[in-house]
Order: sequence, then structure tokens, then C-alpha cells
Amino acid sequence: MSALRVLVVDDEELARLRLRGLVDECPLPRANVVGEAANVSQALVWLATQQCDVLLLDIQMPGRDGTQLAAELRGQDRSPAVVGEMARHWPFFATLLSNMDMVLAKTDLAIASRYAELVQDTELRERIFARIAAEYWETQRCLELVTGTSVRLESNPLLARSIQNRFAYLDPLNHLQVELIQRHRAAAGDPDRVDERVHRGIHLSINGVAAGLRNTG
Repeated sequence: MSALRVLVVDDEELARLRLRGLVDECPLPRANVVGEAANVSQALVWLATQQCDVLLLDIQMPGRDGTQLAAELRGQDRSPAVVGEMARHWPFFATLLSNMDMVLAKTDLAIASRYAELVQDTELRERIFARIAAEYWETQRCLELVTGTSVRLESNPLLARSIQNRFAYLDPLNHLQVELIQRHRAAAGDPDRVDERVHRGIHLSINGVAAGLRNTG
């Protein structure tokens, strides 16, 4: 069997160098890096004139990201099978998709809109939140195209159920946090109105949300 032809797509040069080294060190399946691209546009230019068997895609890149490229390639004759094989059999790529699946399962735009209300500039708030929402739905669409399912965490129903069960406790914490932040901002600049309990409550709510979501960021 001939070696797999690999195209590495990553916006960081050191990351591309590291991925090239990992491919070279991989005994099976045999693979050779035949090209590199620093962004989706460069990758599409490369793919317009050359062929590869596997794409190593950075999920998060400036502009269009790896999932969007993978989704676009699924519309071509050969690439969908390659992307599908990566999702099913390449642990590195499968882990990236799994992490994205988990993050999307934990995302709630309705809750996010409450935090957006903290921005007093209406035009700025609506413009930025609209971009966030658009990216959210585009990411959902791309992940669905790559994995073939619109159900979040379909392959891990235990985690999906666990996350859903946490929302009943997390949602009140989120609403409470928004209220505390509003009070904290209203008292800013006036030492007589500063309430240390509000400041402490914000910190506690941050810890509570992070613990509930099992994410620190």
C-alpha cells in the first residue's frame, strides 16, 4: 500500500512543523506530508491543483476554520470519504470533533443573550451578538456535515444526559451572576455603594458555573 499523502493546514508555523514530525514518526499507516497551508484559502488553492489523502486541519484558525473547510470538501467526489475516515479512525481528529461536540452541547444562546444585555450600547451589543450567534449555527452545521448527525453527543448519551441534568442548577446561577454584575457596575465609582457581598457573590458564581460545566474557562 502506498503512503498516504497528507496536507497540513494550521495558521501557526510551529504547529505545522510539529504535525509534520508526528506524521513522519507514525509507522502505520505510512504517510508523507506533501503540502502545507496557513489558512483555508491557501488550502483551497493547493487542493485546486493537487490531491491528498488526508488533511490535518486546525479547528480554530483566524477567518474560516478547519470544520468549515472539512464541510466544504464533503461536497466533492473524493474528500467526504477521507474526512469521514478521519472522524472515525484518526484519534487526533476524532478527539477534536468530540471536544467541539461537547462544547456545543454546553452552549446556550439564550443564556448568552442575558450576558449580552450587560452591554449598554445597543447597536454594538446586537452587532457583536449577531456575529456570535451566526458562528454558533455555522459551527453546528459544519459539525453535522462532518459527523453525519445533528444530535449533540449522540455517541456519548451518558455525558449528554449529565450535561442536561446540570442545566437545572446552572441556569439560576447564570441569571444570578448577571444580576450581581449589574449591581456591581451600578455601584462602580461610588465607595459608599460598594457591597463586598456582591463582589464575593460574583466570584462564587464563577466557581459554581465552572464546576457545573466541568470547564475552567
